[in-house]
Amino acid sequence: MTHDSHGAVAIAPPVSSGKFAAYCRLAKLDIFDYYLSLAVAWSLLAAPLRADSTTLAVLALFGLGMLCLVAAMTTFDDVTGLRDGSDAANYGPDAPLRKIRRKPLLAGTLTEREAIRFGWATAAGCVLLWGAAVAVAPHAPWWAVATAALCLVTSVQYSYGVKLSYHGWQEIFMVALGLGLVVAPYGLLAGEVTGFALVQGTLFGLGPLLFGVYSNTNDRAGDAAVGRPTVAVLTTERGNKVFIGAVSAVESVLIAAATLTGQAPWWFPLAMLPVVALRVIQFVTGVVRGRILTARKLGTYTHRVSVVALVVTNVLLAAATGGGV
Repeated sequence: MTHDSHGAVAIAPPVSSGKFAAYCRLAKLDIFDYYLSLAVAWSLLAAPLRADSTTLAVLALFGLGMLCLVAAMTTFDDVTGLRDGSDAANYGPDAPLRKIRRKPLLAGTLTEREAIRFGWATAAGCVLLWGAAVAVAPHAPWWAVATAALCLVTSVQYSYGVKLSYHGWQEIFMVALGLGLVVAPYGLLAGEVTGFALVQGTLFGLGPLLFGVYSNTNDRAGDAAVGRPTVAVLTTERGNKVFIGAVSAVESVLIAAATLTGQAPWWFPLAMLPVVALRVIQFVTGVVRGRILTARKLGTYTHRVSVVALVVTNVLLAAATGGGV
């Protein structure tokens, strides 16, 4: 165990796993949940019918750009986590369920300078790839282009530069990013955005939030020590539990409201019922029984189930109406 120039604790593994693997871990390539927004966007276009070369090219370019975006975001988050010591606190020896190898800067397999170069390179890659997606897309409404640009700028500034997550924007950012990553590619391909697309984008964004709030609960002490004001830090333990319950309930309310307002078919709540049931189990596991990291893992699984439910809903609705959603 050593200390870097910023005073953070670095825990070096006994054997280096190589630079390439370290960069892959820095980019968090194993966490693909935000990338699933493409499946939702595509299904909103009646996926079985929209397999032309232009559609596939836009989705491929936007998806590769998203890969770069997430890599830049997680890289700069790790740089800040190293500098302020929060990763050392949250991934240290007192947190055995956390894998230190997931933090290559903390593990000593990459230097801070290497990470910063990688972060800016992947951000530039996102600009080029999303620019290409806009160039080949059949539509380029200003709001879709602006949404994509806002996603990139705020992602880079999430923990670095302006540090949005250090100014109380973390929870809002998670939902907004998910929403943007659905409606931006959908707008490039459809040229418009429907009420149901906005509902699904919001539901998609709630997924990362509803496993993020459990991570924040687990990391409360470390975040408080470095001045990162998550809801878990700003409220009491009871207040944080109420917040988690409220956000969980918002998901169900949004599903019901979409149907009641005519944005979704009458059977939409039935299609999303497995998600609602899993969300209840997640709340009981994490909040009632106190198994925070187990609840976080269940939240990841629930998000993926939600994506499947949304895609199936869109495909069935497209088949019934003979067109897009």
